[in-house]
Amino acid sequence: MRKLLADVTPLRESPAYRRMWTGVALSSVGSQLTLVAMSLQVYALTQSTFAVGLLGIFSLVPLIIAGLYGGSIVDAHDRRKVALYSAAALWIITIGVAAQAWLGLGQPWILYVFAGLQSAAMGINQSARSAIIPRLVRPELLPAANALNMIVFGVGMSIGPLLAGFLVSHVGYGWTYLIDVLTFTAALWAVFRLPAMPPEGDQVRKAGLRSVFEGFQFLALRPNIRMTFLVDLCAMIFAMPKALFPAMGAVWLGGGDATAGLLLAAVAIGSLLAALFSGPLGRVHRQGLAVGICITVWGAAIAGLGAVVLLAGKHQGGEVSPWLWPAVLLLVISGIADSISGVFRSTILQSATPDQLRGRLQGIFIVVVAGGPRLGDLFSGTGGQLFGEGFAALLGGLLCVAALWILLKTQPKFLRYDARTPEP
Repeated sequence: MRKLLADVTPLRESPAYRRMWTGVALSSVGSQLTLVAMSLQVYALTQSTFAVGLLGIFSLVPLIIAGLYGGSIVDAHDRRKVALYSAAALWIITIGVAAQAWLGLGQPWILYVFAGLQSAAMGINQSARSAIIPRLVRPELLPAANALNMIVFGVGMSIGPLLAGFLVSHVGYGWTYLIDVLTFTAALWAVFRLPAMPPEGDQVRKAGLRSVFEGFQFLALRPNIRMTFLVDLCAMIFAMPKALFPAMGAVWLGGGDATAGLLLAAVAIGSLLAALFSGPLGRVHRQGLAVGICITVWGAAIAGLGAVVLLAGKHQGGEVSPWLWPAVLLLVISGIADSISGVFRSTILQSATPDQLRGRLQGIFIVVVAGGPRLGDLFSGTGGQLFGEGFAALLGGLLCVAALWILLKTQPKFLRYDARTPEP
């Protein structure tokens, strides 16, 4: 059983990593409360999946700018300070989100503005935190550290949406956002306690566009690292159904906001299960092949979700449809696949990138990981508005699998990537 369960060696060996992991764990539930509640609030104000998808677009441009430029800042300055200042900005923005709910402003454009500001600060913060991890643990422990991070993600994504649906229904948006304000202090504390992390090496570049361009130059010549970005974009753009969940709960499966929260939580429960039983992942050497298999499973599961919704038909009456449970099971499977893929994609990036470039490459990685779902929100939200939520999920899942294997056909070297001899 010990071989199956997550390897906690990074937590035992590195007090600094343990503090950062604990702080993020405590704040992750609150962060997910805010993200889910914002989607629910926009849908409540507009009754439109397209309007929910627009949250992703208003987040995308700030994320791209902050993620790319923020990566160059991470490589040029003390990573602890960059992480601390960006975390403080996120905390202040969350206070603003809570304030608009308490004041009863009820304007979607205000939520779009806050989503953009939040996305910009998050792009810098996540780039800094991801680039910090290889400084805190031994290289051979990177898969274990990334799997432990997935546990945090899974706990936040599973408990957060469930609580969001319940809290929005029972205490309203203001109290729901306030919980995030209170829990985010844990993340600030954790980053504050980290040791100083000034840039290493003799090739430190001043933050700026030239520095960002150097990161892209490095990426252009490293096909295996580049593929970790491209295959994830296939999954997130074509097969990210999050914007469809409010309508699935309201129109197709029954249960309203609570069902939307359960659907989101199902993906996170799968991620959490994969992370909890991630012990064998440290023994997987063909990490590129593992990523390809996992994204194939993700796309097939989302296509299956679309088929289930189509079979359920539009829901009549107040009770939850029995088709909800097959939908939840498919989303749990998709979460398992996505979590394992994320562990290996992060490990490939961290192992094959020099330290002086990790901030910039992590910035690009954050843009892809966080920006892809924003485009996916628009893709699925528009598809749901035009063709119906079930067909949008079915088509998106099939497009994901097709686009993935076209990419793998053009770059077969990625399928042969071996962690024992990492080639960027």
